[in-house]
Amino acid sequence: MGNLTVKQIENAKPKDKPYKLMDGDGLQLRVAVDGVKTWLVRYMFDGKERQYRLPELYGDGDGRIGLKEAREEATHVRALARKGIDIQIKLDNERQAEIERQEIEVAQSKTLSDLFEDWVKTVDRKDGGKELRRSFTRDVLPIAGDLKLSNVQPEHIEKMLRDVVKRGSYRASVTLFADLKQMFRWAARKRAWKNLIENPTEEINLKEDKILPKEYEGAERNRALNEHEIRELARKLPASGLMPKTQIAMWLMLSCCCRIGEVIQARWEHVNFDASEWVIPKEHSKNRKAHTIYLSPFALQKFQELKAIASSKKWCFPDSTGTTHVCMKSTTKQVRDRQMAAIGRKPMKNRSKNSDALLLVNGDWVPHDLRRTGATIMQSLHVAPAIIERVLNHVEPSKLVRTYQTYDYAEEKRDAWNRLGKRLAELVPQIA
Repeated sequence: MGNLTVKQIENAKPKDKPYKLMDGDGLQLRVAVDGVKTWLVRYMFDGKERQYRLPELYGDGDGRIGLKEAREEATHVRALARKGIDIQIKLDNERQAEIERQEIEVAQSKTLSDLFEDWVKTVDRKDGGKELRRSFTRDVLPIAGDLKLSNVQPEHIEKMLRDVVKRGSYRASVTLFADLKQMFRWAARKRAWKNLIENPTEEINLKEDKILPKEYEGAERNRALNEHEIRELARKLPASGLMPKTQIAMWLMLSCCCRIGEVIQARWEHVNFDASEWVIPKEHSKNRKAHTIYLSPFALQKFQELKAIASSKKWCFPDSTGTTHVCMKSTTKQVRDRQMAAIGRKPMKNRSKNSDALLLVNGDWVPHDLRRTGATIMQSLHVAPAIIERVLNHVEPSKLVRTYQTYDYAEEKRDAWNRLGKRLAELVPQIA
């Protein structure tokens, strides 16, 4: 039987410090300095004394508990302890289960679009995720964006990928598949998403499921144009229908061994005609390291030709508005459109009808192959592999070498570019 009475509890006034009134059987009433009265239950569990605070305060009304109810709760808590059940662990587990249940309920109502929006905010890419958003907006969300995650099946993923392949964009389908896998694996690691969906990309194989043709080489592409094809390219480019500045971009990729994105984003402030140098700033390079290209007479002439037809004081390859550079995908698309015959496809609507204008004797090619071609020519001209790696702005794999061998090989790189430019001028003297 307890010792407290309702009158004693009502008459308990706050003091300078909190204090407790004992009722018996482990039940206590704590009176705070602000007058708030809270029930505490002391009990033994696993050989140690523990204390549990009843969630309801003393008093009348919702969320409050009287003396009689508090005694009943204390009896319940102590009875559980004698049975080997700790009320606090029990309630913690119940609360956690309820939280997880609510999270699952909310998450299961979410769609693939909701998952994408959560994931894309976490992706760290040089363009801030713009290309990722463009890709998903075009190829993923129209197919399954409004579907609840539990309803997204491998068949939906396959349709996305097959539609991209139908456009002739084999590499884009590989990239999209990698992005989809990354998104679903990210979800599997996040509490708000894990265990809510099965990864619909796990059972898909681009080759085994015949999404990609067998002849597709994928990431290990090794196409390099031979000297005969370089002459052939020089003959075909003027009649291909490509804009003059796009044709120049091809020769810059070949003679400078650079990437299409580095060419397209070039600004006039980075080109020094007097010093025959072009600096690719770190924000435009793949490894985020600034790269100085020592222009051969061949490459310098290409920049001079470009300057003569320039329509922008800032951008070497401006878009139609002149406020930024042309889309980095457009050049690759234009080149691909002029080789559609190679994959047995008809010209796409509102695109070039000359589907074999740039098809070369050894088959189709992509702009990035020109970078590889330039490096291969350097190799044939006995440029040391270590110098070619620096020309390509590849990062030295050994941290020790990067730390202690800091010579920049500027003269050796200048010589390598000059050898390449001289050989290109010999191959295609009519454009040099």
